[in-house]
Amino acid sequence: MSFDWHSDAITRETPVTATYRNTQNVRRFLINACGAEFKFDRAFMAWIKDGTPRTMGDVADEWLRRHRSRS
Repeated sequence: MSFDWHSDAITRETPVTATYRNTQNVRRFLINACGAEFKFDRAFMAWIKDGTPRTMGDVADEWLRRHRSRS
């Protein structure tokens, strides 16, 4: 059974699968993990979907790394 990105519970251990979608559920998870300033951008969305095995924890950590490097 595939993961439902719209309604299944997302944790830091949730793997990013081939069916990954930028849903409101994903946005809620990332706002919770990264803070209210979280926003998607095209480069970050491409990084998420580049086929490299990763978890949603990796995704949150990468957004924080990119955000801190801009400060």
